[in-house]
Amino acid sequence: MRVRRTSLVFAVLVVGAVAVQAADRPPKDLHFVGDHWTAWNPPTPAAGEQVHVVAKGDTLWDIAAKYYGNAYLWPQVWEKNKYILDAHWIYPGDPLVLGLNVAPVENLSQTTGGATGDGTGLPPGEAAIAPPVPGAASSAEVTGSPVPLGGETDIYCQGYVGDLEEPFPYALVGSEYESLSIDRYTRNPTGWVASTAWASKSQTVKYGLSTGDIVYVDGGRERGLTAGSQFTIVNPEQPITHPVSRAIVGRYYRYLGRLRVLSVQETTAIAEIVQACDPITAGALLMPFEPEPVPLGRSTAMRPVNFPVEAAKLQGAPTIVFAKDDIIALGADHVVHVDLGEQDATPGDMFTIYRQNERPGLPPIIVGELAVLSVHKHFSVAKIIESRYPIRLGDRLDPK
Repeated sequence: MRVRRTSLVFAVLVVGAVAVQAADRPPKDLHFVGDHWTAWNPPTPAAGEQVHVVAKGDTLWDIAAKYYGNAYLWPQVWEKNKYILDAHWIYPGDPLVLGLNVAPVENLSQTTGGATGDGTGLPPGEAAIAPPVPGAASSAEVTGSPVPLGGETDIYCQGYVGDLEEPFPYALVGSEYESLSIDRYTRNPTGWVASTAWASKSQTVKYGLSTGDIVYVDGGRERGLTAGSQFTIVNPEQPITHPVSRAIVGRYYRYLGRLRVLSVQETTAIAEIVQACDPITAGALLMPFEPEPVPLGRSTAMRPVNFPVEAAKLQGAPTIVFAKDDIIALGADHVVHVDLGEQDATPGDMFTIYRQNERPGLPPIIVGELAVLSVHKHFSVAKIIESRYPIRLGDRLDPK
């Protein structure tokens, strides 16, 4: 068994390995699939798929290095095999679908194409930029090693746009601090006594909860809750109005952080907040935590400003619909929500951002680029990676 750590990659552990200190314990619900034991339910790969069968000692890191030529592409292997619910654990005998072609870094180079300045209206000796060929690489080839397109907080501290009324299995109903408040007590002639009316309490010692605080969950053994389970803490916020159609298309659900269940009683559970993105309060809702890898990508030149997409192609194109905290002037490193659902996008997809020209007959304006980080049912979370001008809600997207 080999375990490797870098600042970007945690080790992927294989069943039967020597135990090491990790964020989570190995899954316990092993079962027999085909001819091997596994915690997952691997589907049968489709005919013609490139498949690697996990062998003892394999890691996603090594598999990415072997097939893709770069170990840092291990999240792409995980993304192709979503039946693996925890990337720290893979099992000998499980099939991994690959199917990602990556050019070796040493074969990549920065190139530009075009004609001389003759007859182009450019100064003598200055090269014109050739228009991109549909279906081919851009005039600037992919260059350099792949890098993360965002950070973990861009995914785990963002949230998502969902239906107006999303169901949630549990809620955070209180914390230890509520029983420590002084107004739990009243004074009478004999001294301080406990109040008989809990509902009369107006404060807690601490209102905005954060990492390390102990909280209570409104579910226990009778509802199937188990110790060690992790949940994302969610706060439903405002309905989202589409900036183009002006129709209400969903609601924004902000991620406040994450908790881990410490112990379970019959109808309640005790938990600890293990990550806090924003102050957390009683009444927040809980959804099962699902780990997501940060997608990787290689830097490429932005589409040439003198060869934008045809305006007609942007009619009905995907749109930037929301940015949390009511930010209206967006730029590089801002996280946004776009109306691309799970059928339309994959983490790592890149898009050029356009603004329709206000003057009829003039071409759209290239204002920036973004990359998809996390895909949900009807909307995706994306990060702006480059901007020429301030970007705003309603700007359109075209695949890069």
